[in-house]
Amino acid sequence: MNLHPPNESWHFKQCPDNNRDIDINLMLQKLPKSFLYLLGIVFFVNLLQAHFTELIFDEAYYWYYAKDLAWGYFDHPPMVALLIKISSFFFDGELGVRFMSCIISAGTYMVLWAMIDAEKNKEYVVHFFILTFSMTLLNAYGFLTLPDTPLLFFTALFLLIYKKFIKTPSFVTALLLGVVMAALMYSKYHAVLVILFVLLSNLKLLINKYAWLAAIMALLCYTPHFLWLYEHDFVSFRYHLYERPNAAYDFSKYTLSFLLNLVAIFGLTFPWIYKSLFKTMAFDLFTKALLYLAYGVLIFFFISSFNRRVQAQWIIVISIPLVVLVFNYMLKEESTRKWVFRTGIATIAVLFFLRIGLIYEHLFPIYYETHGNKHWVAKVEALAENNPVVFENSYRFAPMYEFYSGKPAISLNNVHYRKNQYSIDSSEFTVQHKKVLYVSQNIFERKLSYSRTNGEIFYAKFIENFESYRKLTCILEKEEVENPYGKTLNLKIFNPYDSDIALERIKFGAAFLNAHKELRDIQRIAEIRPESNILALKSNDTTLFTFKLPKPEMEDPKYFRLGISENGLPYGLNGANIKIE
Repeated sequence: MNLHPPNESWHFKQCPDNNRDIDINLMLQKLPKSFLYLLGIVFFVNLLQAHFTELIFDEAYYWYYAKDLAWGYFDHPPMVALLIKISSFFFDGELGVRFMSCIISAGTYMVLWAMIDAEKNKEYVVHFFILTFSMTLLNAYGFLTLPDTPLLFFTALFLLIYKKFIKTPSFVTALLLGVVMAALMYSKYHAVLVILFVLLSNLKLLINKYAWLAAIMALLCYTPHFLWLYEHDFVSFRYHLYERPNAAYDFSKYTLSFLLNLVAIFGLTFPWIYKSLFKTMAFDLFTKALLYLAYGVLIFFFISSFNRRVQAQWIIVISIPLVVLVFNYMLKEESTRKWVFRTGIATIAVLFFLRIGLIYEHLFPIYYETHGNKHWVAKVEALAENNPVVFENSYRFAPMYEFYSGKPAISLNNVHYRKNQYSIDSSEFTVQHKKVLYVSQNIFERKLSYSRTNGEIFYAKFIENFESYRKLTCILEKEEVENPYGKTLNLKIFNPYDSDIALERIKFGAAFLNAHKELRDIQRIAEIRPESNILALKSNDTTLFTFKLPKPEMEDPKYFRLGISENGLPYGLNGANIKIE
């Protein structure tokens, strides 16, 4: 394997098949008729699938994003919300969430085709579609609206413009490259890997004035998101990098699962996909960029698999460079071309069966989250009697219920769960002092209940005058505390609400976590007192307290976080994780 081109000069050296100038507009205009026919079929199939398939939970969550467009959200940048918002201008229902995904998926096919220069590519249009349509997640993101959907499109567009850039860098190309890099980062934070590995493939970009112009343009376009992160205390980065719980390393769940995902994302074609990757050599800077991107992502997440579980969609971006690398290799190697064609058709047949099963539950081999959502939503809607619904610890069920019922719902998060978009937006205020149906998987003494298609049972009760204070913030001066038990610690509590909160209505607790930030114990804090003789937390003010941290029943906790219980609700996520030394 050789990742270095024979000529290390800045100038782009054409490989034997790259003997034509790269004109993006010309390439898009000269699409073969067979390509347009097949693309039309794929687009139509994706539209039908998008219309008849119920939403998955993440799509419902991003639909909730789109109700209030912003420059950022708790879990992701805003591109996915923008796509859904645009889709809603054209259609209602599921297609009103997915229409733009179908559009940019077709655009991804066109951009991928434009990156292929081989003279005889027009003879193998069918092979191109079999290769791309048989890639399982690339297939799924043809109609699902997830952050990876725009990530794939803008990765392809970024590489196409970069191909033009390394041949003839110019002011206009640099600006366009910068805009697309920003669009990449607005799609998903994983986009930084795409930009990084392309840069590593050509370090001479560091001394190229047009490359710096592209970087400056990208930063300018991304400034609104940086400002949003600053205004929200970098909540997205803190969650993904520091607060996200993890489990102890398990080879089968982590590394083996990662290796199996490498097979799953390509279906039956995977031996020839990876053979093409291993056999391809970098004859030019563009091919070198594709190789660095593919290998870089694979190596990065292989190393990550020894620390955390790597989800299949995290590595899906390698599909973009691999389409180009594999197709070019197929054109030269007849055996690979034949086997990709055969196994690709078999994979597509399986995928078509599964896609039909997404719509018709009885045809799918297992329960999937596109099944039965309208049914359980109707059950909850009947129980709620036109009252808002508060789901305990579920950013999944709250937006799904709101999407299919058209009735308000929120997720109220506590120490047994994690923060999400409902933790930082104003959704809590929409249900204050109202009669609500409170839904949980915990059993209530006086309960209503319903079940989902997969057998899960949920319980519910009415709360006549609902009131929660999940935005109260517990602030400790230190991020690490040595042997804290029994010591007097200082605490600040900020009340962001417009009214005072009586101290008699709240209780304080400490949640203890292990080294992987998994909750293992909760203890009530009995010894806590304000520094002055007050009876309430003043509105939009900070109150000083002293408290003694109780000793947990668990052995050797590594972190603790403070929570507040209001009106008998479970302790909230009011404090950050504090390391115990």
